[in-house]
This record gives sequence, structure tokens and C-alpha cells, in this order.
Amino acid sequence: MSTPIALDPKLYFAIERFIDAPPRLVWEALTKPEHLKEWYMPKAWGRVARAELDVRPGGIISIDIAVGDGPASPNVGCVLEVIPMERLVWTSMLFPGYRPAVFDDIPITAIMTMEPVGTGTRYVFTALHRNEADLETNKASGFYQGTEIAVDQLVAHVLAMT
Repeated sequence: MSTPIALDPKLYFAIERFIDAPPRLVWEALTKPEHLKEWYMPKAWGRVARAELDVRPGGIISIDIAVGDGPASPNVGCVLEVIPMERLVWTSMLFPGYRPAVFDDIPITAIMTMEPVGTGTRYVFTALHRNEADLETNKASGFYQGTEIAVDQLVAHVLAMT
């Protein structure tokens, strides 16, 4: 069971969706590389060239994305918490094995939660930032908009799995 944390609204954004599918399908779409490739990057912006995920604390999350026809850029992080079909937490501030990361992007910690609601799932993606400047920079860069598109693609992908 995870420990609840107080979220400062100046340091995060959250995107919530109802998915008319059971949590097990949402979990599968979040944790299987072949599914991540289908929804993680907004299709109009680019593609996921490679995905790797070791779903255990200290495990790797690695998603290489390519914008347009450009080369793929690696995005590597560390899985922090795993509660199957309920919660997955990872951060770009650490490399796998909890090693300190070196990066040239704005780091986030992502919290993905799933809760059964009737025959469907309430899904919430939350992106935690170090400070207000990082949050505002990410919003201005299109990260928030891209994440909304990716979450909508996740919903569509999970529905296609049913």
C-alpha cells in the first residue's frame, strides 16, 4: 500500500479519464512495451521508436521517441512504485537501480493510478515537477498538451483491446 502524499497544485498537473474497460487492460496498456508504442507519443507529432519497461521498483522505463522524421531520442527513468492494476510511479530524475540521472530535459515524477468504477476504470496521470518554473516551462513547451493527447490515445488503445 502506498503512502499518500500531499500535492502542491503549483508543482503538478493531473489528467483524468474514465476508460470503459477493466483495470487489467489499462494496466497492460501502461506496462507492456508493445502497447506503449501505440499510445505514448502523440501520433501527429512523432512515434515511439523503442520501449522497454521493467515493472518493479528500481526497474527501467525507457521510451525512445522520434519527432516527425527525426532521429529517436532516449527518455530513461526509474520505476519507483508498483501496485499491479492500481498504481505505477516512475521518475526521470533517476536511472534504473535508483542511480542519479543526468539529463538535459525538465525532470518529472509520473504517478499513474487506476480505480475500478463499475465495469470501467478511473485513470489519473499526475506529473510532479521540482518547482513552479519547471511546471510552467513544461506547459509552455507543449508537454501538457502532448500528454493530454497521449492519454486520449491510451483510452482509444485500451478500448480497441476489448
